[in-house]
Amino acid sequence: MGNSSHFWQDRPVLVTGATGLVGGWLVRRLLSLGADVVCIVRDWVPQSELVRARMIEKVKVVRGDICDQPLMERILGEYEIETVFHLAAQTIVGIANRNPVSTFETNIRGTWMLLEACRRSPTVKQVILASSDKAYGEHGELPYDEEMPLQGRYPYDVSKSCADLIGQAYAATYDLPVVITRCGNFYGGGDLNWNRIVPGTIRSILRGRRPLIRSDGHYVRDYIYVEDAAAAYTLLAEQLAANPHLRGQAFNFSNETPVTVLELVKMILRLMNSDLEPEVRNEATNEIRRQYLSAAKARSVLGWKPLFSLEEGLQRTIEWYKNFLGTSL
Repeated sequence: MGNSSHFWQDRPVLVTGATGLVGGWLVRRLLSLGADVVCIVRDWVPQSELVRARMIEKVKVVRGDICDQPLMERILGEYEIETVFHLAAQTIVGIANRNPVSTFETNIRGTWMLLEACRRSPTVKQVILASSDKAYGEHGELPYDEEMPLQGRYPYDVSKSCADLIGQAYAATYDLPVVITRCGNFYGGGDLNWNRIVPGTIRSILRGRRPLIRSDGHYVRDYIYVEDAAAAYTLLAEQLAANPHLRGQAFNFSNETPVTVLELVKMILRLMNSDLEPEVRNEATNEIRRQYLSAAKARSVLGWKPLFSLEEGLQRTIEWYKNFLGTSL
């Protein structure tokens, strides 16, 4: 599943959400492939991988908001962008429940503003739109495949369902070269949202505190390591360039290894040789109980497969946080 450096060499690429978890690893991958990367950055995040790893010195940076359509059109035009990776989003479920309007603004309005700018920009040849497994909402049948309807009910899920459908609408109506990713839960070094289960658990263990589980521990999810996600995104852009019939399609990416939150926390405890017991608070609300994906379409159509198992990805993640937090066990 290697990427073609010839395809990416000197290719003008725009990444939105570059200070986020996946965005940082995607920028790293694009730079290694020789791409000419432009990042739009709304907030200065000095602890992000983009800044910490000094990748920001190797990319072009535009300060602004994806909801600013004239700005987006200027970026696409002046930098002659050919490939767009749209990752910018408000990604925290709890924040979406408390502040739905800001989540809708970024995730829905930001998506149509960017896509409208792309529609008006003749240089754009591929748009990779990051949706989510949450776009499916809740279904009784598992695992979810790409043919299932998008029926988000809670604010974050609704925002991803809407953005996903908007992407499909631009492909169907305007023949915009959009392809959509729906991934399991991301994890990996560089995630500084400590209320997420993986970084929060690792930090607690490194500091000798019991890891917290907000739910009852029995919510089922699947997870995808950030380096796998970055590789999937670049592969998908290459495949879209070679196969225009992919436009408007969606692809699930997942390790296809669903686990409960409690199982995940216990796996991290084992990998870190810790005998701490998790504290189960049972406070989670407005979240889907069981959700995991089939990646059969990505495997068969794109030839994709994950590079890392869940355990391998977690081990690499643990090492990153040990270095970041300056702690060793």
